[in-house]
Amino acid sequence: MRPRLSENKKRNRPLIIRVSREEKIRIKSHTRIGKYACMSDFIRTRLFNSNKKVISLDEEASAQIKRLDYELNKIGVNLNQIAKKINSQNVSQFTSDDRAVFEQILQEHLNCYSVLQKYMEKVESGK
Repeated sequence: MRPRLSENKKRNRPLIIRVSREEKIRIKSHTRIGKYACMSDFIRTRLFNSNKKVISLDEEASAQIKRLDYELNKIGVNLNQIAKKINSQNVSQFTSDDRAVFEQILQEHLNCYSVLQKYMEKVESGK
């Protein structure tokens, strides 16, 4: 048996709105993409909890993000291998050329991070 809800938590007031066919399709799509149980949950969340964003992508953008994710994973694996190798060595054995290479790798990593941060800000702002 389900627990009883207080009167202020019951959702027993219907709200009827009219939307176009295309708008209803978009609402259903956002409901599915956001993994909401129903359209009502999606709409309530969008109205009352505006901190959750639903991002819908076309097939091409989705494929690009998957490729980017794959490439970033490969970069992360390579960085971990480099760090493991460096940490297993005696630091005093590194030459100035080695240190220059490490500095270049660090700079490239920071550049990648900066670019990704800019893209994330665009996604979060919805632009």
